Amino acid sequence: MTQDEAISLYESGFWKSMSHRDRAMFQMFERRLCMPFSVFHEAIEKTLGRPVFTHEFGLNREGLQKELMCEAPAPTMEEIMNLIPAEKRLIVAVSGSES
Repeated sequence: MTQDEAISLYESGFWKSMSHRDRAMFQMFERRLCMPFSVFHEAIEKTLGRPVFTHEFGLNREGLQKELMCEAPAPTMEEIMNLIPAEKRLIVAVSGSES
C-alpha cells in the first residue's frame, strides 16, 4: 500500500464499521498505519485479551502477528520486558497506595 492510499483509508474512517478483531487483523499485517493508533491499540488489546505495551508493536511485531493467528501463546511479562534492551530498561514496581 502506498502512503497516499494509507492516508485515504485513514481519512475515510473505514475502520468504524469493523469489529475489534477485524481492525487488529487488518492493521497488524499492514505496515502503514491506516487508522488512529489508539483505535488499533484498543482493537489488538481487546482481540488478544491482554494489555499490549507500545514497545511490543516495534520490537515484537512478528510475535503479535503469530499470537493473533493463534500460532503462538501470549508472551510472559518477563518476555515483554526483556524486549527492551537491558541498558535502556528501568522498571519501577509500585505496591499498594498509601493514605
